Amino acid sequence: MKRILQSVLFVMLLLGGMSACTEELDFNQFDDLEATPTYEAGILYLEAQEDLINLISGTNVFSQNFNFDAFSSDIFADRVLDGTITFVVENTTSKELAITVELLDEADTVTDTEIFSIEPAPTAIIQREIAYGDSGRSIDIIKTLSTIRVTATNLGDNTSVSTLPDPLITLKSSGKFRLRVK
Repeated sequence: MKRILQSVLFVMLLLGGMSACTEELDFNQFDDLEATPTYEAGILYLEAQEDLINLISGTNVFSQNFNFDAFSSDIFADRVLDGTITFVVENTTSKELAITVELLDEADTVTDTEIFSIEPAPTAIIQREIAYGDSGRSIDIIKTLSTIRVTATNLGDNTSVSTLPDPLITLKSSGKFRLRVK
């Protein structure tokens, strides 16, 4: 009798456990997912040494187009919500310089421009964050970005030399963007 009672109790516990631990599967959970991850990465790094700047006659030290299609790819452009691009410019040369950064779309139309005027050394580092999306400039500037044009102009002379070791002008940029998962 004890064995039958144990068997019945075991079967009841087994059935109760199976019914209590199962739940109907919901394959529509992805539709309810509300995640907005933030991605951050470097975009551009440039530097020019003062001795090279002195070799260039005229004021246009540097002008270059950089192909940058990462933001215009469908996987990014269709999901980006907002973000910032941070520029950091440091000048340890003896020259006053102007740095112009232009963002261009596929048709080579300038969609955004940032100009940095920086005094000769010793100087502070210029750091500027540009917001895109609801809290700043149009996010379409980022979605259509295809080329970054950087132009450096020497507003000083071509003979002076900084007393600092390894004098150069440096431009760094990075981006930080929030994306929709779906």
